[in-house]
Amino acid sequence: MSNAQFETYGPSPAAHEPPAYGGFDPYSAQTLGYGVQGVHGGYGTRTESYRPAYEMYATHGAHGSHGSHASHGSHGSQHGALEAHGLREPYGKHAAYDVYDAYETYEDTYKPAYEDPEPEPEPEVRPGRGRRAAHRRKARPVERGEGSMRRLVPQALVVAFLAGGTSAFVAKDKAVELRVDGKPRTLHTFADDVTELLTDEGVEVGAHDVVAPAPDAALTSGDEVAVRYGRPVRLTLDGQRREVWTTAHTVEAALKQLGVRAEGAYVSTSRSRRIGREGLALDVRTERAVTVMADGRARTIRTNAATVHEVVEQAGITLRGQDTTSVPLDTFPRDGQTVTVLRITGRKEIRDEAIAFAVERVEDPSVFRGTEVVERAGVPGLRRITYSLRMVNGVRQKPRRIRTEVVREPQTQVVKVGTKPLPTSVRGADRLDWQGLAACESGGRPDAVDSSGTYGGLYQFDTQTWRSLGGKGRPQDAPAAEQTLRAKQLYVRQGASPWPHCGGRLHG
Repeated sequence: MSNAQFETYGPSPAAHEPPAYGGFDPYSAQTLGYGVQGVHGGYGTRTESYRPAYEMYATHGAHGSHGSHASHGSHGSQHGALEAHGLREPYGKHAAYDVYDAYETYEDTYKPAYEDPEPEPEPEVRPGRGRRAAHRRKARPVERGEGSMRRLVPQALVVAFLAGGTSAFVAKDKAVELRVDGKPRTLHTFADDVTELLTDEGVEVGAHDVVAPAPDAALTSGDEVAVRYGRPVRLTLDGQRREVWTTAHTVEAALKQLGVRAEGAYVSTSRSRRIGREGLALDVRTERAVTVMADGRARTIRTNAATVHEVVEQAGITLRGQDTTSVPLDTFPRDGQTVTVLRITGRKEIRDEAIAFAVERVEDPSVFRGTEVVERAGVPGLRRITYSLRMVNGVRQKPRRIRTEVVREPQTQVVKVGTKPLPTSVRGADRLDWQGLAACESGGRPDAVDSSGTYGGLYQFDTQTWRSLGGKGRPQDAPAAEQTLRAKQLYVRQGASPWPHCGGRLHG
């Protein structure tokens, strides 16, 4: 690198005077960017821009490259350039060489800044000796002076500023690898943690996305940061539907991540299919062990069938006629489930049943109280019922009603209920149809006796009632006229209620 870049250090075009800081302008952009490097010559092929300023000064100093002493001759041209601009060397003549030679001569070259070296004339370099002889000159004692002090202080401050700033700049720069959804890229960043890195790179993450390391983890050079986006999967697993999230890129990887046992399972799409950010719908039926009982034999198969009907078919069993299974054929078969095949035979049977008629009672003031007269007899209805008689695996089942039909509707019976006060004497009952009552009760025979031997006579008295009316012996042994008289007495007392079935005949 040529010393021409330091022309800004020379006297101003107007006054040809040195700058206020002894020829070193700390605010010059050229000085801040290249000052330290330029004063001491080029670095050969080294172009590292982040090298600390103090390291450049100490290592490369005024000697140029480290590799050869021949480069030391650049000091002569440098010294001439400084003098051309009215500048003096800060440490006296060849002071920079003495710093370098300290490793060979063990001279103490770190002189205090206030020791101003006394300038010496440039040594004559004779042919054949070159600049190596000048290089062997020892540093001479320097005198203290305020001028050199004023020149060195600003230079030292700028060097320290550049050294500290460059070190901090290099320390905060980090080389990291960012892998977003499997796509890697290497970049340099000044971010302190993962969250700041993602923000700087415009990478947005949601609640279902995965970031490794954690978002609040600090970054150092060489770190790897991975972002995996979540994808929604509408999963129907063994008949149970739910929505899950996965960061896997393929169906097979998603099944592993979700812990689904995929060996022998039915999957509704290709396992190698890629899952986009929009997700997909996935139907999975895992392999299950199901036992089928049929015709006295058990068959256990492994299946990923969707219904019990499919399981029965896979077991090699045929359903005929009314055959069915112990669980509905369209249900989902569970692991370890036992399904029994029901062999059904049977027939239908029809039965007729009577429908009872209703009774309607109507008050009639022309009939003595306690007497009921059937005005219209009721007619029962008819109901026809169809039953299923089945045999299940050879066992007769309870008849099952499968159909009901009304063949005939019932007819309501109408009954007149007397509200007329009872007669106070037997004469009040003379106009009643006693002959009709006798015909109904005993067929008109005075000596009639029922099959139990309890009731006898025209009106079928029991012995206790007969005697309460003043009768003697048995009613069937008394004359017919006496039996009719006792019957009228009973009617005056209780009405027609003693003859519930035939009492209505009295009113003919």
